[in-house]
Amino acid sequence: MFGSGARVKLLQQFLLHPEEEFFIRELTRILDEQINSLRRELENLENIGMLKSREKNRKKYYRINPHFPLLHEFTSIIRKSNEKYQSILKKMNKLGDIELCILSGAIVGNKSAIDVFVVGTVSAEDLESFVNQEFEESDLKVGVMSKEDFLYRITLKDKFVATLFADSDNLILKNKLKKDTEHLVS
Repeated sequence: MFGSGARVKLLQQFLLHPEEEFFIRELTRILDEQINSLRRELENLENIGMLKSREKNRKKYYRINPHFPLLHEFTSIIRKSNEKYQSILKKMNKLGDIELCILSGAIVGNKSAIDVFVVGTVSAEDLESFVNQEFEESDLKVGVMSKEDFLYRITLKDKFVATLFADSDNLILKNKLKKDTEHLVS
């Protein structure tokens, strides 16, 4: 699936902007790729059902097919490999020992009670200051929990914790607690 550089760029463009549609010449400018290679890859992605197209003003527009069965899995892979998020995680690791980091809410484009959730030995004030510097979105809500409190909440089947893991749009950047949380991931 990731054999071609042009295909990877297309996947990133469409999966990171799922509500938008693009025509081929626009994509050549955005992605700095040759039109023939993009045309071939767009056709391949449309043939497997990941993209849909429509004609408008004598241009063919492409967009993500929201009903593609593996959409969440591919979106998760692309987001996790996104250089921006990897850079943010590296910087965030300097704040303290992070066991778990989940991006949610406005950052990933869903409704959630929290935008950045961290389990570990991180100061809530330091995390809030960091988030305000690193993310373009404003008024992001952050939460920090100790490992002990988090594991206790898991044993109680806490709704907040379960909701964080149940939403497939949420992005788990780091999870050292996989064996404790694997039953929460759907």
